[in-house]
Amino acid sequence: MNGAHTPGGAPAGTGTDTRPAGGGAPRRPHGAASWIGLLARLVLGGTLLAAGLLKIGHPRAAARAAQAYQILPFDVAGMVGLALPVVEILLGALLVLGLFTRTAALLGMLLQLVFIAAIASVWARGIAIDCGCFGDGGPVSAGQTQYGWVIARDVGLALCGLWLVLRPRAPFSLDARLSPERTPA
Repeated sequence: MNGAHTPGGAPAGTGTDTRPAGGGAPRRPHGAASWIGLLARLVLGGTLLAAGLLKIGHPRAAARAAQAYQILPFDVAGMVGLALPVVEILLGALLVLGLFTRTAALLGMLLQLVFIAAIASVWARGIAIDCGCFGDGGPVSAGQTQYGWVIARDVGLALCGLWLVLRPRAPFSLDARLSPERTPA
Protein backbone atom coordinates (compact mmCIF):
# COMPACT_ATOMS: atom_id res chain seq x y z
CA MET A 1 0.00 0.00 0.00
CA ASN A 2 3.05 2.28 0.32
CA GLY A 3 1.15 5.03 2.16
CA ALA A 4 -1.38 5.41 -0.65
CA HIS A 5 -4.49 7.41 0.19
CA THR A 6 -8.00 7.45 -1.23
CA PRO A 7 -9.28 10.64 -2.90
CA GLY A 8 -11.10 11.41 0.37
CA GLY A 9 -7.81 11.50 2.26
CA ALA A 10 -8.10 8.23 4.21
CA PRO A 11 -5.38 5.59 3.93
CA ALA A 12 -6.15 3.18 1.09
CA GLY A 13 -7.98 0.05 2.13
CA THR A 14 -9.41 1.47 5.38
CA GLY A 15 -12.93 1.97 4.06
CA THR A 16 -13.14 5.39 5.72
CA ASP A 17 -13.57 7.59 2.65
CA THR A 18 -16.32 9.97 3.78
CA ARG A 19 -16.84 11.79 0.51
CA PRO A 20 -20.45 12.22 -0.58
CA ALA A 21 -21.57 10.22 -3.62
CA GLY A 22 -20.29 11.94 -6.74
CA GLY A 23 -17.16 13.32 -5.02
CA GLY A 24 -16.86 16.66 -3.30
CA ALA A 25 -15.62 17.57 0.14
CA PRO A 26 -15.50 14.82 2.75
CA ARG A 27 -18.39 14.60 5.18
CA ARG A 28 -17.62 14.50 8.86
CA PRO A 29 -19.17 11.50 10.52
CA HIS A 30 -21.32 12.26 13.56
CA GLY A 31 -19.55 10.86 16.61
CA ALA A 32 -20.80 10.81 20.19
CA ALA A 33 -19.48 14.34 20.84
CA SER A 34 -21.59 15.82 18.07
CA TRP A 35 -24.73 14.08 19.40
CA ILE A 36 -23.95 15.41 22.87
CA GLY A 37 -23.69 18.82 21.21
CA LEU A 38 -27.13 18.39 19.67
CA LEU A 39 -28.57 17.44 23.05
CA ALA A 40 -26.83 20.40 24.75
CA ARG A 41 -28.11 22.74 22.04
CA LEU A 42 -31.69 21.52 22.40
CA VAL A 43 -31.65 21.51 26.22
CA LEU A 44 -30.17 24.99 26.66
CA GLY A 45 -32.00 26.45 23.65
CA GLY A 46 -35.31 24.82 24.50
CA THR A 47 -35.11 25.96 28.12
CA LEU A 48 -34.31 29.56 27.16
CA LEU A 49 -37.03 29.56 24.51
CA ALA A 50 -39.65 28.18 26.92
CA ALA A 51 -38.66 30.61 29.69
CA GLY A 52 -38.89 33.59 27.36
CA LEU A 53 -42.17 32.53 25.77
CA LEU A 54 -43.79 31.97 29.16
CA LYS A 55 -42.83 35.50 30.27
CA ILE A 56 -43.20 37.55 27.09
CA GLY A 57 -46.98 37.94 27.41
CA HIS A 58 -46.78 39.05 31.04
CA PRO A 59 -44.47 42.08 31.10
CA ARG A 60 -45.55 43.38 34.51
CA ALA A 61 -44.96 40.00 36.14
CA ALA A 62 -41.55 39.73 34.44
CA ALA A 63 -40.61 43.19 35.71
CA ARG A 64 -41.80 42.35 39.25
CA ALA A 65 -39.81 39.12 39.23
CA ALA A 66 -36.59 40.98 38.39
CA GLN A 67 -37.32 43.65 40.99
CA ALA A 68 -37.86 41.01 43.70
CA TYR A 69 -34.14 40.16 43.64
CA GLN A 70 -33.38 43.62 45.10
CA ILE A 71 -30.02 43.76 43.32
CA LEU A 72 -30.49 46.53 40.76
CA PRO A 73 -32.23 49.86 41.25
CA PHE A 74 -36.00 49.31 41.08
CA ASP A 75 -36.55 50.97 37.67
CA VAL A 76 -33.48 49.33 36.12
CA ALA A 77 -34.60 45.92 37.40
CA GLY A 78 -38.01 46.54 35.82
CA MET A 79 -36.40 47.25 32.45
CA VAL A 80 -34.23 44.13 32.79
CA GLY A 81 -37.37 42.12 33.51
CA LEU A 82 -39.00 43.49 30.37
CA ALA A 83 -35.96 42.83 28.14
CA LEU A 84 -35.05 39.39 29.50
CA PRO A 85 -37.82 37.39 27.76
CA VAL A 86 -36.82 38.86 24.38
CA VAL A 87 -33.16 37.95 24.95
CA GLU A 88 -34.13 34.43 26.09
CA ILE A 89 -36.33 33.87 23.03
CA LEU A 90 -33.64 35.12 20.65
CA LEU A 91 -30.84 33.02 22.18
CA GLY A 92 -33.12 29.98 22.53
CA ALA A 93 -34.20 30.16 18.90
CA LEU A 94 -30.61 30.52 17.67
CA LEU A 95 -29.53 27.50 19.70
CA VAL A 96 -32.45 25.29 18.67
CA LEU A 97 -31.80 26.17 15.03
CA GLY A 98 -28.05 25.77 15.44
CA LEU A 99 -27.31 29.23 14.06
CA PHE A 100 -24.37 31.23 15.45
CA THR A 101 -24.11 28.35 17.91
CA ARG A 102 -20.86 29.28 19.65
CA THR A 103 -21.89 32.91 20.20
CA ALA A 104 -25.43 32.04 21.31
CA ALA A 105 -24.07 29.34 23.65
CA LEU A 106 -21.56 31.75 25.17
CA LEU A 107 -24.27 34.32 25.83
CA GLY A 108 -26.64 31.63 27.13
CA MET A 109 -23.93 30.32 29.46
CA LEU A 110 -23.15 33.82 30.75
CA LEU A 111 -26.87 34.40 31.32
CA GLN A 112 -27.02 31.21 33.42
CA LEU A 113 -24.03 32.38 35.46
CA VAL A 114 -25.78 35.70 36.13
CA PHE A 115 -28.90 33.78 37.20
CA ILE A 116 -26.82 31.59 39.55
CA ALA A 117 -25.20 34.66 41.13
CA ALA A 118 -28.57 36.41 41.54
CA ILE A 119 -30.21 33.37 43.13
CA ALA A 120 -27.22 32.80 45.43
CA SER A 121 -27.45 36.47 46.42
CA VAL A 122 -31.10 36.33 47.50
CA TRP A 123 -30.47 33.01 49.25
CA ALA A 124 -27.51 34.47 51.18
CA ARG A 125 -29.49 37.59 52.11
CA GLY A 126 -32.45 35.54 53.36
CA ILE A 127 -34.89 36.91 50.78
CA ALA A 128 -37.65 34.43 49.96
CA ILE A 129 -38.69 34.66 46.30
CA ASP A 130 -39.75 32.46 43.43
CA CYS A 131 -37.01 32.90 40.84
CA GLY A 132 -39.45 33.88 38.08
CA CYS A 133 -37.53 31.73 35.62
CA PHE A 134 -40.63 30.39 33.91
CA GLY A 135 -43.23 33.03 34.64
CA ASP A 136 -44.49 34.55 37.83
CA GLY A 137 -41.81 35.38 40.33
CA GLY A 138 -41.67 37.49 43.41
CA PRO A 139 -42.00 37.06 47.15
CA VAL A 140 -43.01 33.67 48.57
CA SER A 141 -42.91 32.15 52.03
CA ALA A 142 -39.51 30.86 53.18
CA GLY A 143 -40.68 27.24 52.89
CA GLN A 144 -41.53 27.67 49.19
CA THR A 145 -38.04 28.59 47.99
CA GLN A 146 -36.14 26.07 45.86
CA TYR A 147 -32.79 27.79 45.57
CA GLY A 148 -30.64 24.64 45.64
CA TRP A 149 -32.62 23.01 42.84
CA VAL A 150 -32.69 26.20 40.76
CA ILE A 151 -28.93 26.71 41.11
CA ALA A 152 -28.26 23.04 40.22
CA ARG A 153 -30.48 23.34 37.13
CA ASP A 154 -28.72 26.54 36.05
CA VAL A 155 -25.29 24.94 36.56
CA GLY A 156 -26.38 22.12 34.25
CA LEU A 157 -27.59 24.63 31.66
CA ALA A 158 -24.33 26.60 31.95
CA LEU A 159 -22.42 23.36 31.33
CA CYS A 160 -24.49 22.79 28.18
CA GLY A 161 -23.41 26.26 27.05
CA LEU A 162 -19.77 25.56 27.87
CA TRP A 163 -19.85 22.32 25.86
CA LEU A 164 -21.21 24.23 22.87
CA VAL A 165 -18.62 27.00 23.19
CA LEU A 166 -15.89 24.37 23.06
CA ARG A 167 -17.58 22.04 20.51
CA PRO A 168 -20.24 23.95 18.55
CA ARG A 169 -20.61 21.43 15.72
CA ALA A 170 -23.67 19.23 16.00
CA PRO A 171 -26.04 17.46 13.63
CA PHE A 172 -29.08 19.28 12.25
CA SER A 173 -27.65 22.79 12.60
CA LEU A 174 -28.00 25.70 10.25
CA ASP A 175 -24.34 26.49 10.92
CA ALA A 176 -23.35 23.21 9.25
CA ARG A 177 -25.74 23.82 6.35
CA LEU A 178 -24.51 27.36 5.71
CA SER A 179 -20.81 26.68 6.22
CA PRO A 180 -20.06 22.95 6.26
CA GLU A 181 -16.29 23.29 6.23
CA ARG A 182 -15.69 25.73 9.08
CA THR A 183 -16.50 25.80 12.75
CA PRO A 184 -19.46 28.11 13.48
CA ALA A 185 -18.97 31.45 15.21
